[in-house]
Amino acid sequence: MLKRLRRLIVFVLVLGLGLWSARTYLAIKHVLTYRPLVQEVLAETGSPAGQDLILAMIFTETKGKSDDLIQSSESLAGLPGHITDNKESLIQGITVLSENFVVADNAGVDVWTAVQAYNFGTAYIDYVAQRGEVTTVDLAKTYSREVVAPSLGNTDGQTYPYYHPVSIWHGEPKLLRNGGNYYYAKQVQLNLTLIKLVATIEEN
Repeated sequence: MLKRLRRLIVFVLVLGLGLWSARTYLAIKHVLTYRPLVQEVLAETGSPAGQDLILAMIFTETKGKSDDLIQSSESLAGLPGHITDNKESLIQGITVLSENFVVADNAGVDVWTAVQAYNFGTAYIDYVAQRGEVTTVDLAKTYSREVVAPSLGNTDGQTYPYYHPVSIWHGEPKLLRNGGNYYYAKQVQLNLTLIKLVATIEEN
C-alpha cells in the first residue's frame, strides 16, 4: 500500500511538473511575440536595458495578457489599470527601470537591486546601499515588512499564500499583504533564464 502511494505521489508530481512546463513554454512563446515592440521602445528611449530582461519582466508582470504589459500604470498615475496601450506601458516601464539603473549605479549597488526597486520603488536602492550594496531575498523581505507593508496599512505583519517556484524554493510561499513582492528580482532572474532558453529553442 505504501509503495503504491509513493508511486502515485511521484506520478502526480511528474504530471504537475509536465503541465506547468507546457503552460510556461506556451506563455513564454507568447511573450516573445512582443520582442519587436520591445526593440522599438528601447531604441526610442535609449535605454541600456536588454531586450530579454524586459521580456522577462513582461512575463513576470502579466505574461503578456494585459494591455499594461509591464504593469507601469501605478508609476505613471498612482493607480492600476490607467494604461491601456502596450507601447505606452513599455515606454513608462522602461523609463522607470532605466532611471533605477542610473540611481543604482550612482549608489554603487547591483543591477538586481534596480530590478527589485521596480516593484518596491526607488527608495529601496538607498536602503540596499546602506546594507551591503547587493539585494537578497532576506533584505527585500525585511524592507517589505518594515517599510512597504506598514506604509500601506499592514502594521501587524498579515500575510497571504503565494505559491511560485521561487517562493517554494526559499521555503516560504507567502507574501506580506500590501508589502510588494520581495521575490520579484529572483523571479525576473528565473524568467530571464527561461526566456533565453525558449528563444534558443524557437530559433533552432
